[in-house]
Amino acid sequence: MNGQQPRGGGGNKVQQVADELRRRVTDGTYPLQSSLPSQRDLVDELGVSRETVKRALRELEDEGWIATRPNSGSRVIKTQRIHTSAARAGRLGGVVTLGPFIGGAFEQEEVTLDVYTLTSETLDKHIRVQMERIQNGLIAPRSITLRMLLPDLTGPLPYPRVKDDPEDLRMRDRLRTITELYTASLLETLDYLRTENLVPSVDVRIRHTPLTPAFKLYLFNDAEVLHGMYEIVERPVSLGPDETITALDALGLGTTLTHHEKTEDPAAPGSVFVDGMRKWFDSVWNQLSA
Repeated sequence: MNGQQPRGGGGNKVQQVADELRRRVTDGTYPLQSSLPSQRDLVDELGVSRETVKRALRELEDEGWIATRPNSGSRVIKTQRIHTSAARAGRLGGVVTLGPFIGGAFEQEEVTLDVYTLTSETLDKHIRVQMERIQNGLIAPRSITLRMLLPDLTGPLPYPRVKDDPEDLRMRDRLRTITELYTASLLETLDYLRTENLVPSVDVRIRHTPLTPAFKLYLFNDAEVLHGMYEIVERPVSLGPDETITALDALGLGTTLTHHEKTEDPAAPGSVFVDGMRKWFDSVWNQLSA
């Protein structure tokens, strides 16, 4: 693969393949409405397994970049070059997806992003896509300011946890491991943009709050909000090679996001919602986080 990586391993092979395919959509190698190479051709070209290619394609399909039909292959239905006006229409089956909005935000000279979420996994993935756009000269933000609120994992959480044993802390420890992994990756990516002078000003601050997120929140450039409630589900989780438990966990990737936009009318529903979420975020950031 010829996608440039800022760090040694560049993540697992599925993520590497997904990142490379996103890069090709971004730079026009696979234009809008074009067909991607067959899975067999991608396996041969990229030197990975068929399962790795299938999982990477599924990731792009979940994010809304491609559509896949049985016996017809995969077709590009959205490119990364999406301006904010187009991002407002960036829906897949009526559900707003995160990628176009982050893409639109990063097309501005000054990027400000406030995030409240259970883990940093999704944000890390999307920021790395924007890093590749910056590397390829497709966008050129002058500054990035990110504030992220994560739950404080030193105390008990109602979820994720082992369903039948609230005192079992292994699900909380698992969440901590996942969060630390993707937070480190996110910080490394943004630091790479700063140290390579690809983005002159990068300000990243992460704080922890003693709240368990009931929703995820993305506030873009103080003008747009994506908001989605977490659904708590029972699901099997492997805690080792010989142990699978039933956990109460938040449905993250399947969370339905709704879009709210600030307008010139301060009394409009979108303006009220965006201003309310900004005030809420600032209050938690300043009063309940460290």
